[in-house]
Amino acid sequence: MKFLEFTMFLVPFLIFVTHHLGNAEFVNFNENFNVSYGQDHFTTLNRGSIVQLSLDNTSGCGIISKKSYNSGFFEMLIKLPPQRSPGVLTSKTRRHGENHGEIDFEFLGTDGDPFKLQTNIFANDSGGREQRLRLWFDPTKDFHKYAILWNQFQIVLFVDDKPIRVHKKNNRFGVRYPTMPMFLEGTIWNGDNWASGKRKIDWSKAPFQLQYQGFQINGCESRNKNCYSNTFWWNKREYWDLTPHQKTSLQQVRKNYMYYDYCSDRKRFKSECNIK
Repeated sequence: MKFLEFTMFLVPFLIFVTHHLGNAEFVNFNENFNVSYGQDHFTTLNRGSIVQLSLDNTSGCGIISKKSYNSGFFEMLIKLPPQRSPGVLTSKTRRHGENHGEIDFEFLGTDGDPFKLQTNIFANDSGGREQRLRLWFDPTKDFHKYAILWNQFQIVLFVDDKPIRVHKKNNRFGVRYPTMPMFLEGTIWNGDNWASGKRKIDWSKAPFQLQYQGFQINGCESRNKNCYSNTFWWNKREYWDLTPHQKTSLQQVRKNYMYYDYCSDRKRFKSECNIK
């Protein structure tokens, strides 16, 4: 499996431009996305403003952007399947094919509160940079906002406008950083062979239905050779680092909700995890 899987986020802070969606709709799905697999498990609701992907014991479902990007700001609203769903992976991802790269938000299925979110970054390599946190809300009850900021200096992942993860570009310290073109992808699939331990998917509760609404793309298409130009707002200097307010918010999220950080694996990631 490998593209997106289901989750994203953002929060309005000081000078950070959020481009609020308001009563957002999943705009121009047919113009911007294809169903990558599970066509018969795909549908639209509410006059096309909601995209729904389903999983049962015959298939999951995925969507993928028609274009690839080399920088940008990407956000969407997501609502998880309402029933208990250990082993059901839903996610939002950006990735490219060669020299494997991904920026992932993955829900690992749930037996109820606390709801767990895993993020991962593959930086032209095999990845392994997982962070896991317990969400401070129930993602099955309503839509929540997930977002990624990606420029030449940092990648920031947001949930409901709160920064939950930052990956800095520090080449001089040997830190790997995604640089290849990436597609946007959303999926729901069977991950109980690794995501839920001994708990397996209860197929009697199927179908498990994942919903997306208001996917907004502010990205530089990969065919553009100037994707780090400051003519794109997300590349301007004020987005090279978090604001003081955002840094405080990130620290609070890490302190109160994070329960696993790949940086604990010092043998593999000593150099990049020592970077402040």
